[in-house]
Amino acid sequence: MSSAVWYFSRATGLVSLALFTGVVVLGALGAGRFATRGWPRFTVAAVHRNLALTSLAFLAAHIASAILDGYVPLGWLDVVVPFGAGYQPLWVGLGAVAIDLVLAIVVTSLVRTRLPARAWRAVHWLAYLCWPVALVHGFGMAEDDAAYGWIAALDALCVLAVLGSAGYRAARVRKFAALGGTR
Repeated sequence: MSSAVWYFSRATGLVSLALFTGVVVLGALGAGRFATRGWPRFTVAAVHRNLALTSLAFLAAHIASAILDGYVPLGWLDVVVPFGAGYQPLWVGLGAVAIDLVLAIVVTSLVRTRLPARAWRAVHWLAYLCWPVALVHGFGMAEDDAAYGWIAALDALCVLAVLGSAGYRAARVRKFAALGGTR
C-alpha cells in the first residue's frame, strides 16, 4: 500500500481521539446535568450520542487502514486480543484494550432498555478508563510524530477538556450530595 494509507491511518487516529474526547466531555457534562438555554439536556444527550456514532466510524477507518496498510504486520485479531501483536505489542495491545472497552460500551448501549440501569451505568463508566488507555496507545504509537508540536498540543487540549468536564461532573455530584440527594 502507499504512504497515503499510513497517513490516513494516523489522521483517523487523531480525529478519533478528538471525537472521543468530545464524547467523554459531553457524557460527563450530561451526567453532571449540564444545561443552558441554548444547550438543554436533551441536546447535550443527542450530540453525545451522534458524536459517539461518528467517532465509531472514524475508529473503524483507523483500524481498517492500519491493518490494510501492510507496512507493519497487524491482523484483525490484534484489534481485539491485547498484547499479541508482533509489532509494538504494548502500544497495539493498549489499543486493543481500548477497543474491547468501546465494544462493551457500544453493545450495552444498544441493549440499554433490556438491562438494569445500574448494569448499563457500570459498563458505561468504562469510558473513563477507555479514553486514557486510547490516549496512551496514541502516545506510544506516535513516537515518530512527537516532533510535531501540534500533535502534542492536541493531546494536551484533549486531556484538559476531559479533566475539566470530569471536574465539573465531580463538583455537581458533591453539590447534589450536599443538598441531601443521592445518585
